[in-house]
Amino acid sequence: MDTIHRSVEIVVVAISIIGALVTIWGVFEAVAGFLSLKLSRKGKDEIAVSEFLRQKLGAHLLLGLEIFIAADVISSVVSPTWDKVGLLAAIVAIRTVLSYFLRMEVRQTQQ
Repeated sequence: MDTIHRSVEIVVVAISIIGALVTIWGVFEAVAGFLSLKLSRKGKDEIAVSEFLRQKLGAHLLLGLEIFIAADVISSVVSPTWDKVGLLAAIVAIRTVLSYFLRMEVRQTQQ
């Protein structure tokens, strides 16, 4: 049983790292795009490019949050205590609200 707990902990850490990498990747892409926009001398539509960058960043943030939620669910399934379940419920609620508003903003900018 101890081996199962360790294995699941490794899986949870790996999933969390993937979520962090997705989020960090999105931030790097957004910053690189922003710097490219500001440093270029071409007559680009700055508003359209900025909105595109916001959409891409929002998509990465949403995916990262969903991956983090998956890691939290897996970790609480292995050793379900009432404290962990309560903490998981609070984390999932907060992340779900964040995801909802991010998704609304991404949809709003697509219209």
